[in-house]
Amino acid sequence: VQLQASGGGLVQAGGSLRLSCAASGSVFSRNTMGWYRQAPGKQREVVARIYSTGSGPVADIVKGRFTISRDNAKNTAYLQMNSLKPEDTAIYYCFARPPPYTEDYWGQGTQVTVSS
Repeated sequence: VQLQASGGGLVQAGGSLRLSCAASGSVFSRNTMGWYRQAPGKQREVVARIYSTGSGPVADIVKGRFTISRDNAKNTAYLQMNSLKPEDTAIYYCFARPPPYTEDYWGQGTQVTVSS
């Protein structure tokens, strides 16, 4: 499975960004897709995941601000990030978990920087 993440950048607090994760090498519609992030000096933390059903959990720390979605026709998952805060600054990594859902595949990270 190959993943290509994009959409990161520099934004002011309160702004929005949409990250994209394009996948290939698997039956995308069957994958669980998701996003993790890692800030400097901090542990990696899960942000959101979306199952093949089209639903999935969003971390409490971003709930109400971030939305994960998928477009199976485009083999792409998205992370819409609104009301961004400086503490959202991190490298965001997308992952895919194809059947039998025992192994994760990772894309390269995309940097998100939120200025105050």
